[in-house]
Amino acid sequence: MSTKTMRAVVVPSASDARLELRDVALPEPPTAHVRIKVEACGVCHSDALAVHNAWPGISFPRVPGHEIAGTIDALGAETSGWHIGERVGVGWHGGHDGTCDRCRRGDFITCRNLRIPGFAYDGGYAQYTLAPAVALARIPAELKAVEAAPLMCAGITTFNSLRNSGARAGDLVAILGIGGLGHLAVQYASKMGFRTVAIARGRDKEQFARSLGATDYVDSLDGDPAAQLQKLGGARLVLSTITAAAAMEPVLNGLAVDGQLLVVGASPEPLPVDTAAMIGARHSIKAWPSGTCADSEDTMRFSVQTGVRAIIETMPLERAQEAFERMMSGAARFRMVLTP
Repeated sequence: MSTKTMRAVVVPSASDARLELRDVALPEPPTAHVRIKVEACGVCHSDALAVHNAWPGISFPRVPGHEIAGTIDALGAETSGWHIGERVGVGWHGGHDGTCDRCRRGDFITCRNLRIPGFAYDGGYAQYTLAPAVALARIPAELKAVEAAPLMCAGITTFNSLRNSGARAGDLVAILGIGGLGHLAVQYASKMGFRTVAIARGRDKEQFARSLGATDYVDSLDGDPAAQLQKLGGARLVLSTITAAAAMEPVLNGLAVDGQLLVVGASPEPLPVDTAAMIGARHSIKAWPSGTCADSEDTMRFSVQTGVRAIIETMPLERAQEAFERMMSGAARFRMVLTP
């Protein structure tokens, strides 16, 4: 293979929902961008939005991937503060316009023209990728690339939502779902000092949830999960990491007074709610996106400090389609990571 080409996994077209390994041109970083030699890229459920052309404005062919970890390989013009060989990651926040009303208030993750890797530009299912310098997060030396990659989305989403939830150490915090997001959320909640309750289907997950730091376990198949939460005193917060609205609704009555359902797992179905019950107990429902590159750095530092790690399975680029299908089926334990 020529030094001017690289291997990348692409979605060929808007109507061709598959992943194809190709040799493509090695890109050169434009102004204020860097080129990253990708060492690891997580396979996230949100990548399905690119694969199935379910996100507006995607141009094809497109390389998915927004859980990127690697080293800077080349610098574009006017790129200060970074150097070749530096270890960096890029997540859902892959750049912002800096001019919209949200950016002008410093709220870059809600930028009206948020640049998401794998959507706005080619992502990390490749040997190399480009990224704006403003989107880079420094990776601590204590983290391997395969450990850092899933923290760029799954990690930051759960860590950042919990630390901004208003819950305080000692509060009862329940994690709904013990999958790709949930197994990290249980760890973070426990390390933050919350009384951590894991909610999952069946008793077979209880020992695992407790090994992650859960002090209590609720089997959602064994009676009413809301009643079980109320027996524990009611939840100050339920962090929903699942993608099924029908499974979120039953836990609402398990909230304590002023309790909140915080949603980080996107569901395409509407969530039915009993507004009368919500009013009486001052319940609220909120959603949370991931965070900026600075939040990614906080996530990684906290993970190093407390020993939080994603449980991962790795596959080479050549098996990207297999990794994607394994993630979509729910068989992954618990995050798939590609290693170019």
